[in-house]
Amino acid sequence: MYICSNNSMTKKKINKTKIKEKLTFKYRFVVLNEDTFEERFSFKLNRLNVLILTSLFSVLLIGLTIFLIAFTPLKEYVPGYSSSSLKKKASQLVYKVDSLQQKLAINDIYIQNIQQVLTGKVKNITFNKDSIAQQLRIEDMNFKPSQTDSVFREEVERQDRYSVFEKATKKTNLVFFAPITGEISDVYNAEKKHYAVDIAVEKNSPVKAVADGTVIFTGFTVETGFVIIIEHTKGFLSVYKHNSSIHKEQGDIVVSGEAIANSGSTGDLSTGPHLHFELWNEGFPVDPQKYIDFK
Repeated sequence: MYICSNNSMTKKKINKTKIKEKLTFKYRFVVLNEDTFEERFSFKLNRLNVLILTSLFSVLLIGLTIFLIAFTPLKEYVPGYSSSSLKKKASQLVYKVDSLQQKLAINDIYIQNIQQVLTGKVKNITFNKDSIAQQLRIEDMNFKPSQTDSVFREEVERQDRYSVFEKATKKTNLVFFAPITGEISDVYNAEKKHYAVDIAVEKNSPVKAVADGTVIFTGFTVETGFVIIIEHTKGFLSVYKHNSSIHKEQGDIVVSGEAIANSGSTGDLSTGPHLHFELWNEGFPVDPQKYIDFK
């Protein structure tokens, strides 16, 4: 038994030695000129070197292939990968769908508000005039005109303004919408410095924009209460005073007939629920009845 085992170990060593000799046996690779048999170049190699070089070349080839597929447009030609242009179009469609959803939501809110206005279901906002006046500290404010203002007023009063006002009532293609329906309690009178039409209505009646325009002022004054002013085309301004509440803010875009406020009786100059409506053109007041049919 001992002899057999020793023989087997000897055979294994012989086999390993033969394999090592085969791998390390050197060969000479020579390139010759076919006609003159002149040696161009030559180098020595063995099986082990060829095996190592082949393995390195395979690893480099696999790495280069992975790089090209992962970081270059060539991956579009590999089955299972989508093209970059298709992904770009899909992203653009997602953004467009999101924008359309936002616009639809805004339109739905706008339509709901229009329906509430048309059906009279407008939310009213009530204010305590005394508390507002207290916050503004009216008693500490000085409403007396300054000396410069007094001189300016005297100079303006000496001019013939009313003829200029009449020139401002030129005809225009702009169509105005009646701001509210009611009985006219006071008309435009430039001599009495009443540059407006007063329309007696019930409290909280919807006040509507007379034409398309932009809200340039909303606020509260002691004399005229809640006021909103809208700028229209062709140099026109419309003014709405003594409102109980205002539905718009400065900078809002309004359309003709859109509810912008609720009528009321705010301000010290108000004697009851009504709308004090003024119409100005090119910086001068004009008679609203020449442009609007209040009946």
